Amino acid sequence: MDNNLSQLVKCEKLSLSTNMIEKISGLSGLKNLKIISLGRNYIKSFSGLEAVSDTLEQLWISYNLIDKMKGIGALKKLKVLYMTNNLIKDWGEYIKLQECPELRELAFVGNPLCETVEEGMWRSEAARRLPQLEKLDGEPVISEITATL
Repeated sequence: MDNNLSQLVKCEKLSLSTNMIEKISGLSGLKNLKIISLGRNYIKSFSGLEAVSDTLEQLWISYNLIDKMKGIGALKKLKVLYMTNNLIKDWGEYIKLQECPELRELAFVGNPLCETVEEGMWRSEAARRLPQLEKLDGEPVISEITATL
């Protein structure tokens, strides 16, 4: 990524999707960034996003190569995370999302973890492990709660 991005100090929304980006960098000057779209790249980790952790509310990072959630906890203001079709395989990684206390909306389908759960159980298991979620994979979580009562 280009270090010239740091000159965009007033930028609140930034779309860098489909740019063959392998590594997140150059965001330190974006002091007002609330939404970043990094979908359809070759990103393997959340490293580099800590530079915008004080302001980032939405992260769109679907269709990348992320297999570990390390660093996601730095994003304390994150409310929306779209990370479908990445490489998360186990619950140990998924529950690191608990480190994001403001997270309310999550899109996660297409990760290998979703396929390891008994059919029809993904949503209820995922919602149980992140009880603060209001929306999961595009649908309200309330339906999962009432279905298990």
